[in-house]
Amino acid sequence: MSRILIAEDEYRLACFIEKGLRKKGFCTAIAPDGPQALQMALSGDFDLLLLDLGLPEKDGWAVLEELRSQGEQIPVIIVSAQAEIENKQGVNDYLKKPFRFNNLLERIHISLQKSE
Repeated sequence: MSRILIAEDEYRLACFIEKGLRKKGFCTAIAPDGPQALQMALSGDFDLLLLDLGLPEKDGWAVLEELRSQGEQIPVIIVSAQAEIENKQGVNDYLKKPFRFNNLLERIHISLQKSE
């Protein structure tokens, strides 16, 4: 059973994602801000990170940069309202908000398969 960290500050969206993933058999946890997302991702307890770029205190890019600088290779899917992301370094995939849950699920499966 894969473990997914949801780094998302919009409470309703985080709960929507978490509920859907749990129904599909995933273990999940939510990090509502950048520092918590970084700490949890570095714990090694997760197989994939869904990362919002607009996190409070430390944005998603800062979280990703610090993860990669510390050698953490967890697959990362950016989930953001930004139309385009310029710097895709260190990112496994990108999904623009709003999105269909089935599209998110498909990208999660692809990223997890690649990391095996």
